[in-house]
Formats: sequence, structure tokens, C-alpha cells
Amino acid sequence: MFTETRTDWPTKVGPRGTIKDYPGFSPSVDAEAVRKAIRGIGTDEKALISILTERSNAQRQLIAKEYQATYEQELKDDLKGDLSGHFEHIMVALVTAPALFDAKQLKKSMKGTGTDEDTLIEILTTRTSRQMKEITQAYYTVYKKSLGDDISSETSGDFRKALLTLADGRRDESLKVDEHLAKKDAQILYNAGENKWGTDEDKFTEILCLRSFPQLKLTFDEYKNISQKDIEDSIKGELSGHFEDLLLAIVHCTRNTPAFLAGRLYQALKGAGTDEFTLNRIMVSRSETDLLDIRHEFKKNYGYSLYSAIQSDTSGDYRAVLLKICGGDD
Repeated sequence: MFTETRTDWPTKVGPRGTIKDYPGFSPSVDAEAVRKAIRGIGTDEKALISILTERSNAQRQLIAKEYQATYEQELKDDLKGDLSGHFEHIMVALVTAPALFDAKQLKKSMKGTGTDEDTLIEILTTRTSRQMKEITQAYYTVYKKSLGDDISSETSGDFRKALLTLADGRRDESLKVDEHLAKKDAQILYNAGENKWGTDEDKFTEILCLRSFPQLKLTFDEYKNISQKDIEDSIKGELSGHFEDLLLAIVHCTRNTPAFLAGRLYQALKGAGTDEFTLNRIMVSRSETDLLDIRHEFKKNYGYSLYSAIQSDTSGDYRAVLLKICGGDD
């Protein structure tokens, strides 16, 4: 497990993304260049890629706004009309505001027959409380239906209860830890699982979905002291199905979110066929926060770089965009 003290963690505070604000940014210059790339004879994919991958999301929003004001057309609609396939999807993702992008991904994972539980778990466990509130708002604005209602109708039982708690965006975000509370929570978890006949699932949901990650880290250490077991092993022994998957994802994120996401990328890229839905989402949504750390974990855990995995698994303009977002080989 990840119990060793991490000495190889970057000490730099602040975003560990591959994409930063472009210096000397001019929305009108970019909007015009993008228009030319789309409207010229044949599309100038190279120009589009270089502009959109070298601007931050906030800057892309300004380009889109300028584009709309000048040409009376939505940039994303023009991109959709001009591009196709996975390349189109990722370019549209790049010009979509983060909360709206996540809202759309959540909707897609619940649409049609069957639910993509892994995507629900991934988004709801890796977004901050503030992000969750923005996502919920964007969801309602676009679909005129609350995210909670859709989760309720697509899932059930303890899994549903835990997802709804996460969707509420009530996880404590403070970095302060309370040792007394950690001991108390660890004992509650022990009493709710290992130490009783049957399991009190609500206690697991309450603690794992509401406490801050630093607080949970301490709680899991205390748990090991009490039970002589890793919390992961207890969850695997006591719980099952999607509820188990969700709680294990929370534990994994508590210990190391970039490693959790590196694992998701590894799954998306390995074997025959590529899971572009997951690949696009993680590459785009983490490009300004922790993609450098995700790259580091990918290389460390799988022995080859994320860059090389993308290179061998994708092709054409789509590959070019992904590699630009990836930002370098390790």
C-alpha cells in the first residue's frame, strides 16, 4: 500500500498542471486566428491545436466569447461542424467551462441503458466541494433537472446514498486535522465493520464522504492501530459492489489522488481499444491542476510514460492534441 513517507513528492505548492495562462494573451487575435483555421480552405488543424492547447481554460472562455461577439456563432458549434470523431470531442472539451464539462460527463454516464458507475465514482471522488457545487449548478442550468434526482433514479442502496452525499459538496475542505476526531472516527469505523456481526454502512458513508482528505489520512492510520488492518482490507471484506468500489476510490484518493487518476488512465489505454471518454476527461480536466503528478505516478507504477502510452494508442490530430496536453515525455 501507499504507507511509505513520500519523499519524491514535488515540494512546489500551487498547480501542478501542464497548461498555464498564455503570456501576452489577446482574445481578439486568437479568435480571428481560430476563425481562419476553421473557415479557410480545409481546416488548419495544426493552428487550432496550437492555439487551444497553449491557452488556459479561462483564456479559452474569453476566446469563445470574443468569437461569438464577432462572428455571431458559437465556437463549439463551429468546431463540431468542422471536425469529427475523437478529435472533435477533445477540442470541444477544451473550449467548455470546467463545471459544465463535468456536468455533461456525468449526464453521459447516466444516459441510455446502463450506468457508467466508474465515471460517476471518478468525478465525484476527485472534485472539491466547491467544484461539486458549481457542477450541480451547471447541471441544473443545462438539464433543468437536479444532479441528485438523476443519481437517485440511476443508482440504488448504499451506493446511491454515498453518491448523493458526495454530490452535495459537503466534504470538509480544511487542511487542519483533529487527532481526537480521527481516533473517534477510527473506532466508529471499526465498530461499524470488523467489530460487529453485519456492517453499519451509514457510518462508512458519513465519515468517508464528509471528512477532509488530510483528516481521513490520519483516521486510516488510527484505524490500522486499532484493527491491525488497512482500511482497504476491511472495506473489501465488509462491503461489496459499487459501494465498495466507491469507498475504495475515496481511500485511494485520500492517500494519493494523482495515483488514482493514473490508474484510471492506465485502464483507459491498456489492452485492445481505447476508452476515449475517460482519457479525454482526465487529460482535459486535470491539465491545469495535477497532470504533472499524474504523469509521475503513471511512470512510477507502470514502468513507462503516459506520453508513450498515448503515442502508441492513438493517432492523427487526436494524438497530437493529447500529446500537447500531456506536455512532455517522462
